[in-house]
Amino acid sequence: MKMPAAAALAALVFALPLAAEEAPAPAPAAAPAASGEWRTFTTEAFRGKRDSVSFVDATHGWYGTGAGDLFATKDAGATWEKVASRAGTFVRAVGFMDRRNGFIGNIGTDYYPGVTDTTPLYRTRDGGVTWEAVDTGAATIKGVCAIDILKTQRIYQGTLVPRTVIHAAGRVGGPTGMLRSVDGGETWSVIDMAPHAGMILDVKFFDEMTGLVFAATHPDPAQAEGLVLRTEDGGKTWKEVYRSGRTLELIWKASFPEGSDTGFATVQSYDPERATQLVIRSDDKGKTWREIVMGEDKTARQFGIGFVSKDVGFVGTMAGGFATKDGGATWERAPIARAANKFQAVPTETRVRVYAIGTEVQAIDLPR
Repeated sequence: MKMPAAAALAALVFALPLAAEEAPAPAPAAAPAASGEWRTFTTEAFRGKRDSVSFVDATHGWYGTGAGDLFATKDAGATWEKVASRAGTFVRAVGFMDRRNGFIGNIGTDYYPGVTDTTPLYRTRDGGVTWEAVDTGAATIKGVCAIDILKTQRIYQGTLVPRTVIHAAGRVGGPTGMLRSVDGGETWSVIDMAPHAGMILDVKFFDEMTGLVFAATHPDPAQAEGLVLRTEDGGKTWKEVYRSGRTLELIWKASFPEGSDTGFATVQSYDPERATQLVIRSDDKGKTWREIVMGEDKTARQFGIGFVSKDVGFVGTMAGGFATKDGGATWERAPIARAANKFQAVPTETRVRVYAIGTEVQAIDLPR
């Protein structure tokens, strides 16, 4: 089947340049670094970038690859074990609730060559060793680019009881849709996002009803403008709260520090002549946004973003990493490997460890 023109262009411009060549040999496992120093872990070589990492505590984490492999660590990333492999699957997102229960998102077919798996979302109940397809009935979505897991509480017969709300959304290049569960993944509903966005790249919910999607207006990047949508009724209705007004742009990934109303997102530009790199910032849980200049560099196409507070954060780009200590007012280069696509801040006993995953898997320890 011939790929539509828009999908062909999307596949072309979204292909990571490193994917056509061998990834660099992994660096040796580093000794524990001093607080504030990035270190690179030994991982199995992979062409291109890895897209997502998920830690549930200070020691247990997982990441996946476009080759359908899932890796796990029990020692905070010092060593990684391949726990599962599924040919034809592109693991775009991972999200775990605890050491045994988690979800694996697949990009789906008709985007990347060689991807034959049409199941958008899997569940594991044994730490990633075995996967079962999430049952959404007759309705489903094409693929998943992001998973958001929210642990909250609800009042049941006068008592506060734990409640886990999960959203899995996608995808790059379209079509758009969202899977939603309010009971820890036991039952699911499907939200058609086609009337609202052409692509969805990330999702974040603050409570069961209030959330954001980070997106683009069109599935063809040549026509796409960066877009952020907000819901206050669990996804029944959506309000546009940011649009970039420039084509060849997407809102790629977002980061809201735990418990903070302040968040940031990357503006990913595919304009080859655009040197100005922007991020966007919200101080009211995504109701309004403003643009911040991160730097002037044509090669610094942005990917992931991670903030540990409203002031301290990192951005991954094709030219390496950037860091800020003043909420985005100023930025400096950081020794983060190219194309860091996802960051996660994990509290330890005395510090906060930030993981970054892209062409390498890295971490830095920061004071609380």
